[in-house]
Amino acid sequence: MWTPTEEEKYGVVICSFRGSVPQGLVLEIGETVQILEKCEGWYRGVSTKKPNVKGIFPANYIHLKKAIVSNRGQYETVVPLEDSIVTEVTATLQEWASLWKQLYVKHKVDLFYKLRHVMNELIDLRRQLLSGHLTQDQVREVKRHITVRLDWGNEHLGLDLVPRKDFEVVDADQISVSDLYKMHLSSRQSVQQSTSQVDTMRPRHGETCRIPVPHHFFLSLKSFTYNTIGEDTDVFFSLYDMREGKQISERFLVRLNKNGGPRNPEKIERMCALFTDLSSKDMKRDLYVVAHVIRIGRMLLNDSKKGPAHLHYRRPYGCAVLSILDVLQSLTELKEEKDFVLKVYTCNNESEWSQIHENIIRKSSAKYSAPSASHGLIISLQLLRGDMEQIRRENPMVFNRGLAITRKLGFPDVIMPGDIRNDLYLTLEKGDFERGGKSVQKNIEVTMYVLYADGEILKDCISLGSGEPNRSSYHSFVLYHSNSPRWGEIIKLPIPIDRFRGSHLRFEFRHCSTKDKGEKKLFGFAFSPLMRDDGTTLSDDIHELYVYKCDENSTFNNHALYLGLPCCKEDYNGCPNIPSSLIFQRSTKESFFISTQLSSTKLTQNVDLLALLKWKAFPDRIMDILGRLRHVSGEEIVKFLQDILDTLFVILDDNTEKYGLLVFQSLVFIINLLRDIKYFHFRPVMDTYIQKHFAGALAYKELIRCLKWYMDCSAELIRQDHIQEAMRALEYLFKFIVQSRILYSRATCGMEEEQFRSSIQELFQSIRFVLSLDSRNSETLLFTQAALLNSFPTIFDELLQMFTVQEVAEFVRGTLGSMPSTVHIGQSMDVVKLQSIARTVDSRLFSFSESRRILLPVVLHHIHLHLRQQKELLICSGILGSIFSIVKTSSLEADVMEEVEMMVESLLDVLLQTLLTIMSKSHAQEAGEYVSCLLSLLRQMCDTHYQHLLDNFQSKDELKEFLLKIFCVFRNLMKMSVFPRDWMVMRLLTSNIIVTTVQYLSSALHKNFTETDFDFKVWNSYFSLAVLFINQPSLQLEIITSTKRKKILDKYGDMRVMMAYELFSMWQNLGEHKIHFIPGMIGPFLGVTLVPQPEVRNIMIPIFHDMMDWEQRKNGNFKQVEAELIDKLDSMVSEGKGDESYRELFGLLLLEKVEQETWRETGISFVTSVTRLMERLLDYRDCMKGEETENKKIGCTVNLMNFYKSEINKEEMYIRYIHKLCDMHLQAENYTEAAFTLLLYCELLQWEERPLREFLHYPSQTEWQRKEGLCRKIIHYFNKGKSWEFGIPLCRELACQYESLYDYQSLSWIRKMEASYYDNIMEQQRLEPEFFRVGFYGRKFPFFLRNKEYVCRGHDYERLEAFQQRMLSEFPQAVAMQHPNHPDDTILQCDAQYLQIYAVTPIPDYVDVLQMDRVPDRVKSFYRVNNVRKFRYDRPFHKGPKDKENEFKSLWIERTTLTLTHSLPGISRWFEVERRELVEVSPLENAIQVVENKNQELRALISQYQHKQVHGNVNLLSMCLNGVIDAAVNGGIARYQEAFFDKDYITKHPGDAEKITQLKELMQEQVHVLGVGLAVHEKFVHPEMRPLHKKLIDQFQMMRASLYHEFPGLDKLSPACSGTSTPRGNVLASHSPMSPENIKMTHRHSPMNLMGTGRHSSSSLSSHTSSEAGNVVMLGDSSMGEAPEDLYHHMQASPSSSSLSSTHSAPSQMITSAPSSARGSPSLPDKYRHAREMMLLLPTHRDRPSSAMYPAAILENGQLPNFQRALFQQVVGACKPCSDPNLSVAEKAVPAAPSSWSLDSGAREAQPFLSAHTGCILAPPVPPRSLLHGHYSLHFDAFHHPLGDTPPALPARTLRKSPLHPIPASPTSPQSGLDGSNSTLSGSASSGVSSLSESNFGHSSEAPPRTDTMDSVPSQAWNADEDLEPPYLPVHYSLSESAVLDSIKAQPCRSHSAPGCVIPQDPMDPPALPPKPYHPRLPALEHDEGMLLREEAERPRGLHRKASLPPGSTKEEQARMAWEHSRGEQ
Repeated sequence: MWTPTEEEKYGVVICSFRGSVPQGLVLEIGETVQILEKCEGWYRGVSTKKPNVKGIFPANYIHLKKAIVSNRGQYETVVPLEDSIVTEVTATLQEWASLWKQLYVKHKVDLFYKLRHVMNELIDLRRQLLSGHLTQDQVREVKRHITVRLDWGNEHLGLDLVPRKDFEVVDADQISVSDLYKMHLSSRQSVQQSTSQVDTMRPRHGETCRIPVPHHFFLSLKSFTYNTIGEDTDVFFSLYDMREGKQISERFLVRLNKNGGPRNPEKIERMCALFTDLSSKDMKRDLYVVAHVIRIGRMLLNDSKKGPAHLHYRRPYGCAVLSILDVLQSLTELKEEKDFVLKVYTCNNESEWSQIHENIIRKSSAKYSAPSASHGLIISLQLLRGDMEQIRRENPMVFNRGLAITRKLGFPDVIMPGDIRNDLYLTLEKGDFERGGKSVQKNIEVTMYVLYADGEILKDCISLGSGEPNRSSYHSFVLYHSNSPRWGEIIKLPIPIDRFRGSHLRFEFRHCSTKDKGEKKLFGFAFSPLMRDDGTTLSDDIHELYVYKCDENSTFNNHALYLGLPCCKEDYNGCPNIPSSLIFQRSTKESFFISTQLSSTKLTQNVDLLALLKWKAFPDRIMDILGRLRHVSGEEIVKFLQDILDTLFVILDDNTEKYGLLVFQSLVFIINLLRDIKYFHFRPVMDTYIQKHFAGALAYKELIRCLKWYMDCSAELIRQDHIQEAMRALEYLFKFIVQSRILYSRATCGMEEEQFRSSIQELFQSIRFVLSLDSRNSETLLFTQAALLNSFPTIFDELLQMFTVQEVAEFVRGTLGSMPSTVHIGQSMDVVKLQSIARTVDSRLFSFSESRRILLPVVLHHIHLHLRQQKELLICSGILGSIFSIVKTSSLEADVMEEVEMMVESLLDVLLQTLLTIMSKSHAQEAGEYVSCLLSLLRQMCDTHYQHLLDNFQSKDELKEFLLKIFCVFRNLMKMSVFPRDWMVMRLLTSNIIVTTVQYLSSALHKNFTETDFDFKVWNSYFSLAVLFINQPSLQLEIITSTKRKKILDKYGDMRVMMAYELFSMWQNLGEHKIHFIPGMIGPFLGVTLVPQPEVRNIMIPIFHDMMDWEQRKNGNFKQVEAELIDKLDSMVSEGKGDESYRELFGLLLLEKVEQETWRETGISFVTSVTRLMERLLDYRDCMKGEETENKKIGCTVNLMNFYKSEINKEEMYIRYIHKLCDMHLQAENYTEAAFTLLLYCELLQWEERPLREFLHYPSQTEWQRKEGLCRKIIHYFNKGKSWEFGIPLCRELACQYESLYDYQSLSWIRKMEASYYDNIMEQQRLEPEFFRVGFYGRKFPFFLRNKEYVCRGHDYERLEAFQQRMLSEFPQAVAMQHPNHPDDTILQCDAQYLQIYAVTPIPDYVDVLQMDRVPDRVKSFYRVNNVRKFRYDRPFHKGPKDKENEFKSLWIERTTLTLTHSLPGISRWFEVERRELVEVSPLENAIQVVENKNQELRALISQYQHKQVHGNVNLLSMCLNGVIDAAVNGGIARYQEAFFDKDYITKHPGDAEKITQLKELMQEQVHVLGVGLAVHEKFVHPEMRPLHKKLIDQFQMMRASLYHEFPGLDKLSPACSGTSTPRGNVLASHSPMSPENIKMTHRHSPMNLMGTGRHSSSSLSSHTSSEAGNVVMLGDSSMGEAPEDLYHHMQASPSSSSLSSTHSAPSQMITSAPSSARGSPSLPDKYRHAREMMLLLPTHRDRPSSAMYPAAILENGQLPNFQRALFQQVVGACKPCSDPNLSVAEKAVPAAPSSWSLDSGAREAQPFLSAHTGCILAPPVPPRSLLHGHYSLHFDAFHHPLGDTPPALPARTLRKSPLHPIPASPTSPQSGLDGSNSTLSGSASSGVSSLSESNFGHSSEAPPRTDTMDSVPSQAWNADEDLEPPYLPVHYSLSESAVLDSIKAQPCRSHSAPGCVIPQDPMDPPALPPKPYHPRLPALEHDEGMLLREEAERPRGLHRKASLPPGSTKEEQARMAWEHSRGEQ
């Protein structure tokens, strides 16, 4: 049965409970629970963490705690009944726990460990508090420690400051704002001081009588380890002040036996002392613990002969010291005992024993000896604080150990009444004694006794040190052989007071002989009385005593015999007539010195003081005695304070008339003495005396009379020192007056009451009189008034004992009112007056409401005057703070309403004015004080007060001024952050007061300033305030912890919502005046709506509709709203405001409103546009948040930038984001992209002198200057990105500008720069990048990526696997899709992230450059991978049934072409796919492409061997030939024959006839190429490899035979390869130029794009190696039957698994899309590893874009010249990247050398950039400059070899008969032309950037020699006789030569760049290309070599030119047209 609990209401979980039972409540250890019901060992209740979830839990898992239950029943609340600080510690530790772990994560390890230590300390301190075993003082101390630690941790963790009072957290509701402000300040100071633990002892404000806390040192001797003494020892500990050079404490004595243990067995573990009463000042002194060790035994330690064994002497042994300053810090922190080891040093010379401790401290090591390691005192020290009673209570264990109290020499800082002490400290200083006829000096021992007047030795009146009992005699230690001993030993003489008078000290001197008897012989004595005859004691000084001779027989029984003698010089002067026949004779040459120090509360050394205390003995000297009191030292007066005061009042009673004034003056003197800081601590003594010991019942009359007389005299007297002293003593004079009156009244039952009252009234009249005097001309009077004002507030409490509150208040009001106004007194008096008012307000009198009603007006009047004049603001704020504090505490009283009304009238306006002034000067402290005052006042105001305030304004202008002031103050309050960020309590209270005040004032604003009296300024001020208020950081509850949020919401609610409602209603009240705030308030209101509070957003967003509506009404559109909203949105979202839900809400609310309007269409369009902008801005912001990768950031920025440009046309925002994007690119080192980005801005500028304003980081300058600066920067970035081709047009543009301005210096610089770029293009290595297609699918991707596909330009050396890994790391939540198929809707719409990645091949847009024979590969390389907008990838598949015997019959290719929005590279490394095209390639077309690719590969490789670019090793060629021939023999080409030459196939596919013919031609060509290859192979093959060559020849014959029946003319094609031994001379020489007859050998070719060098596989065509349908298939790149204009759409070789090699084929290693970097082939053999390493440096070989300025030579029928195809099959025919380890041998070719197939040379580099942009520079190649007539213009085959050693030439291919177009040699080859110039036609390295004009013929200087051996061609490849040959004559083109030459000559030298997108039509016939052999019209090739050479010599050579422009048009016009065309396109 569940029953409600009565007592068990609250508990803590002590063991975690998993809630494994039905209805079980899951609980974690440490959680607190509220218990509702119980049943058989189970409780039912809730966890305080989740109060809504109820459940059951075991009772034994809960530790119950007492609690207060309120509202018992269903909704009861339970508050634990524990100390609030314990609750705070618990809550704070829970809050710290999570933050503490974060410190470790953020690598703040130091703070992490510190905080852990503090948390552990807090847990321990909390445990101590909860134990309940602490005393009140201990509890207080523990709480102090807790709060210090809590505040320290909160500050270091950035948490809120907790205001406290007496360690308790204050409730802001219970105190005034001023007090709260002060508590925050004091909490802040305590946090700052928490590091320094030592308390400062300054008296604080309001603690004037605070007694300083004394310090005490607890010292315990643990052990004394030594092994050489072997005797008993006395160890004396004392405290020594090094600076003063004196001991400051008594000595603590420990007596040890020879074993080192205590001589008294009871003292074991009890050898401890407490050095007491050290002040804070003492703690700062240079103190040392000094230990003197005295041994007790033989005279000499090591000499047993010296002295008998039975006689023991006290002999000095050693000393040890410890600096207290060094250990004080550790002692302060430790709070417990700490051990120290003190080394004991021995004295080298006993005569210096008295200074041994000083020598050790000074480290005068020559004067002492260091001990061996075993010597040492082990002591422990502990620092204790507090008075002795407190120490006893807190450390009972210490006092139980037989503690020896060791006092200070002299008095402590405070001597309290009843603290009786009477100690005389005597120091045995030194003596000087005669040798006495002995050969050696004496060993002198001094014995001292204290004797009473009757000669009796006083018992136990000598103390050697605390810790041991007193004794009756003292024996000094003996210094060996010293007649002038220096002892320096302090002895304490605790002589009873009653025995002090008449007692004397006697010192006896003995020589201790070391002879056998060892007797001690008396040889003299000295004595000294303790008191003089006048009753004063021995003065604190050194006294030289006379030494009297005597011997052992002398008797001291009759002490009168020597007491009559003079004891010292002063004594001798006092009694000159001493008989010489006395028994004792003075030894004149001997002397003895002692010093004394008296610490007594009853004895004095002052004669005047003694005379006053015994005044009755000298009645006639009273006047003199009272007068001399001023000369007595303060220490003596405070010691005898009570006795002196008693004496004075007795004298006053004795004769008032005679002594009254003197006693009054003496009293004033003593009172003022206690005002001295030195004796300030004695004021409690005075208070105690007045309350308990004062008995002068009649004194008040005389005191009032004297005081009034002094006041009245003040106007006349010139010297007023005594009057001022009396004024200063006013407080205690009144205390005496009042106490005296009370005593009198008590004794007489209240007689003479009226007389007393009237005398006080008169006294106050005198006070007013003094204050009303004009003191401006009298400084003395000024000081008197100041003294009076300072003391005046101190008398109120005394007056209240005799008068009512109203009476005293009237006295005070009259007095304060009598002061002249602030205008008539000086500034110093001003301060004093205000301080007096401040103390009046702080006094008890002001706390009574009756007195406040009287005093408040006069106080407010004075403050008002000061605030008006801005004087003494800090004091005024203090006074106001006190007033508000009092008003708040008594706010329940009815009178408070009236007081607040009074303050509002007097202060509100002037407070606002003061605050505005202070805030303008930024005085933080003053501002804080006054803000708290203003807030206090506003908080106290209620409806009535506001009503009165608003009613009291005389006019609307006054009201307007007031509203403006208060709104301005509130705004400043939020803007200036008057209160620090962590003062959360203060900030929330401020906000609450502001929102309440605004609610009161908004109605006045609406009522007075809306209709006809509309005032924009006030309304604007109001709106600004409301906006600032809602945006306050302290009110953003979303960023704080849930616990804190709940507390704030419970207390204040969400104040933002309150203010938002207020703001909205005021906006609605504006009516037609709303238009005044458009567009001004759009930004502020937008800021409000971005606050992440749904309710605020719902309230405020509709205001934008309102604004749109009003602007629409006024202007017919809402352009202003639109522009402002977009501008502000950008800056605010980038600041971190706004979120996705805001975007949705914004669109939803506004669309709903706009729907109903007449202007709905424009409205909807605008709202949609803004929401889309927000979408992009939010994406942008999210990406910018630190952790995101560069790609995301760049993509986001591009997306946003384009939106600003294209959709909302915001140029300034667009430019800002251009620069942000540029900075991101620079950070990521994407220099090319950075350049393209800046170029966007550059293109917006013109070359004009228009001035531009300062913008971003640009200064104000002209447009020309800015554009120039941008161009230079862009050129620099292109240079860094190695994209020189893009930089060159800009160089030219700049050069043009410089030239037009005749700025030749800059022109020279830019031309040199341009030249260096050409050099860089030819010399520097660049890597070609890979391209990857990436699909982002799923709704989890950012908006700009969602369900889109991009093509990305990879980094250098980045392959597919690396790229995929990079993308997955950028999107860690994404899943990689494993197929290339387009995803369906389920994936597109799912809440996930899918990535689809594969490699794609670029399709160059412009192929001109790539088709040109003479362009170096380094130039072509650039155009293959730049300005690319189309990419493709292929997927092989089988259509229809698969033929198992020959799979090629059904093997199709699915080719996808992707078109991007912009070309790569551009402003980003990736661009979105704009269009997809999908075509299918038939099996026959595939076969054509494969065979053609293999032919081109063979040509390239053979060409390298022909020109000796592959040095020595013929293996590569061997393997390639073997692969093709072997495959052909074993069925490679045969498979194609079977598939496509079959009659059935031809019958079924009649349309493929032309393609079949083409395939046949290609097979024929392959036979020719193989023939030449075998001829080359024969020349280079190693003798050992001859058998292989023989085998190849044989297989080649078989191959030809197998094809013979298909191609009957084939047997005549390759004489070099026939079975017979053909002479070498019959072989076609490679250097022979083609004759016209050769040119006839053409063949009609199908319209295929023959540029496909891409990624062709070398795998075999044989069926057993072909891959299955799923594998990657390599395809040709032509599209059968396509029109010529479509040629460029499919310009890349497709991957195919078929090949011409029978040996190397592998299945695909990738998904069917088969990206390049994933395709597999067998591994490279080890011996070819070097080739592979070289290839790693090469980019993949693909189709590349060519320049627009070199259009492909297209014949009339639209077909391409065959030779141009061949040019691109240079190095590798493979479809894989060159760095792929799986490349087959043929693909591992070294870089191509210049040859008849390729004029390129060297390795190529890829660029480090990915993407392009539509508006980017298209960089065409530079046009060649024509050579002079007579220059060599070499053929493709013009590498001349020595006769007789010429390798066979490669058969060339062409289309039809046409004039031969000579092709220049590679520009990198050494040249021996007639003028020695480089063969490049422009005279410089070709850059791939074109010009529209050609230069005049002219000589060019020789190019610098090349150093890259890889690119150079061996010099022996050149014919040495070339120089002797006649120059070639020009070949005539179809256009007349002369016309061309004339047009060329007419052109100026300047060149103008043209964009690559312009392709001028060429009216001339294209130049012919070398022909391809074709068997039907093949001439006999069996000409001998001599004939060929002759033909070569006779044939004229064509001068190379490029006729690229229409005749008749000037170059400038064409350049202009082309440039404008390109700009238009961009």
